[in-house]
Amino acid sequence: MMSFHDQINGIASELKDILGLDDLETKTYLNLLRSGPITASALAKELGIDRARMYRTVDKLASRNIISITLSSPKLCIAVDPHEALKIALGKKEDEINKIKKSGEAIIDKINNEIAINPVNTVPTFRVVQGRQNIYADIAQLIENTTDIIYIATTLEDVSRMYHSTIPEKITMCEKNGGEVRLVVNMDDPKLAPFVKRFNATETRICKLPSKGRMVVQKNKKMIMSDSATSFQHSGSDSDFSLCTNSTEMVDNIFTLCSFLWKSSKPFKTIDVKNFVRKNG
Repeated sequence: MMSFHDQINGIASELKDILGLDDLETKTYLNLLRSGPITASALAKELGIDRARMYRTVDKLASRNIISITLSSPKLCIAVDPHEALKIALGKKEDEINKIKKSGEAIIDKINNEIAINPVNTVPTFRVVQGRQNIYADIAQLIENTTDIIYIATTLEDVSRMYHSTIPEKITMCEKNGGEVRLVVNMDDPKLAPFVKRFNATETRICKLPSKGRMVVQKNKKMIMSDSATSFQHSGSDSDFSLCTNSTEMVDNIFTLCSFLWKSSKPFKTIDVKNFVRKNG
């Protein structure tokens, strides 16, 4: 049976990105949900950290309405309901999006009115994208704008993280525009298989990938590729790097590779996941 510590670590890795918290803030919130009202000093002892650091963490969470603090003596920390915490996180993101839209439209108008934009010839471009959130944003944009085939070849761990981004929603938009998203996943971690069904890909197949990297490629257009989508798990999402390019030669080569993997893979629906987990988990 898993200890609470193990449960905390498993949930925290997903929850922190959703609520926009760091590791300690996430563990503090989850421990408060379990323990109920408790002093910051007792919570620091339970988590094995310095009390001053715990007080700073509690103050940050309270300022964001993730927890509340009583007026009693001693003061007690109380975690808000998870549904309320999610509403707070969504509200913050919606405010940020509205601000970007409003400010962005005004800036674009100024650029169009005040700057003579020189036309750019079609030349291959390369850029390195740092940070998982930025990479997922690029992937979401790539999917949203395509009306053709896109391959995503990656690990189940990476799929589980993408599930909590806007990528599944963009897949639906892509399909409405006539596009198709084909997901090829590695079954090295079968316990995460349920995320595959919820990911919303047009079609999914199982294949032993040549590496633990991430390949996302749009036919004849663009590709986003990471050396390893899983090696950054313990070093933080900011350590995730991807190469993004529209080089015809590179795009065609990766698309051909993904097409080969697709043809040599097995449809996910033919895999008995429970049996697979029992034999390989």
